[in-house]
Amino acid sequence: MYKKILIPTDGSDTAELAVEHGVKLAKAVNAKVYGLYVIDVSAFTGVPTEAIWENMRELLEDEGKKALEKIEKVAKENRVKFENILEEGVPSEDIVRISKEKGVDLIVMGTAGRTGLDRFLLGSVTEKVVRTSACPVLVVHK
Repeated sequence: MYKKILIPTDGSDTAELAVEHGVKLAKAVNAKVYGLYVIDVSAFTGVPTEAIWENMRELLEDEGKKALEKIEKVAKENRVKFENILEEGVPSEDIVRISKEKGVDLIVMGTAGRTGLDRFLLGSVTEKVVRTSACPVLVVHK
């Protein structure tokens, strides 16, 4: 049924629950997992200097690598094939784009991650993915 499963993460507790669910499902159906972390560049539109953005980018990249290491660890423990992807962009858009590029059959993600007030103003990343994804989305609640 599922051959390729995309698991976007932001490193939050809810995302880690989605990782557990997604990897266990991948193991059960012998699917490959794609772990994805998107550095949200939209949050830094209008940052005054390049130096500030570079420092923030490095911090966010390190955070992304740590979040992806967790997917790698769970995948290896469960003997599931995996590939991790680190991108810069707009999370909801890049999750949908990469799911199409990789021919993903299912996206597994948490209900809410590290978003704050903008979740109420703009809608959550998960909700945008559910609305725009061409493939099914399994939403894991906290």
